[in-house]
Amino acid sequence: MIEVSKVTKTFTVADRKNKETKEIKAVKDVSFCVSKGEKLAFIGPNGAGKSTMIKMLTGILTPSQGEITVNGIDPQKNTKMLAKCIGTVFGQREQLWINLTPYDNLMFLALTYGMNKKDAGRVIQEFEKIFEIGELMHVPIKKLSLGQRMKCEIIAGLVHKPELLFLDEPTIGLDIVAKSNILHVIDKMNREFGTTVFFTSHDISDIEKLCNRVIIINKGEIVIDDPLEAIKKNYFKKKKICVTLKNAPSARIMEAYKPECLDGNKYVLEVKNEDLEIGSVISDFDPQNIMDITIQDSSLESVIANIYHG
Repeated sequence: MIEVSKVTKTFTVADRKNKETKEIKAVKDVSFCVSKGEKLAFIGPNGAGKSTMIKMLTGILTPSQGEITVNGIDPQKNTKMLAKCIGTVFGQREQLWINLTPYDNLMFLALTYGMNKKDAGRVIQEFEKIFEIGELMHVPIKKLSLGQRMKCEIIAGLVHKPELLFLDEPTIGLDIVAKSNILHVIDKMNREFGTTVFFTSHDISDIEKLCNRVIIINKGEIVIDDPLEAIKKNYFKKKKICVTLKNAPSARIMEAYKPECLDGNKYVLEVKNEDLEIGSVISDFDPQNIMDITIQDSSLESVIANIYHG
């Protein structure tokens, strides 16, 4: 669905202090492929090159070097053809007219894509059921909640049944329930229609719920490209042991592991992600003194933060 080969994007910017121009490489010799039906998270810190790459994939920017094809199309040479096979949803930019109803917005967009009115009505009704927004279809967009608006924004990106959906922070500003509903619907579209999902987000929990592969870009270069499970396996080097004790731990425990006291007699300490290591640590505690014990992985957020800074 997507093929990116040795792509570089260079911007020329003015250096007012020195009264000259300089070149900045926002993307540096990047290559990757995305198969049909994949759910890919393309993530990185601010300024990493995410937005630049998305703009090249959608035909807004032209690479300085390298080649890009999206569904076999050169995004820069065939923008009209590309528009018919991709959908875009940007969480920080609305594409719907707020004084019109969802139905009127979606009908206008469908007709713009060349659908006839009968087929457009059928598709809109289909999405109305999938997204469970029947009671909202004739209410002006400006009167809807943020979560309801985002559902309509996603339908707007899907109304022409694109094979590839670009989602840039689609859950930004939403509450937990609205986020869960949006992610569920995106996943459903992927399963039922085989829609390829290209997803960017700073919310790690969204990535865990939706995506099965992660590309991490930093300073314009890809630093990780792995299945989500492989990232967890390869980079979750430590576990946290949370233990609640009847009495304070012994001086030997405090000196050996330096556990952090969270609340009362509840302590947390980090150990290597190995059964032998975990077992030996637990056995060092007096079993008669233990009231409760839990073992947790490091959060994906902390792992990715370490990768960013590594």
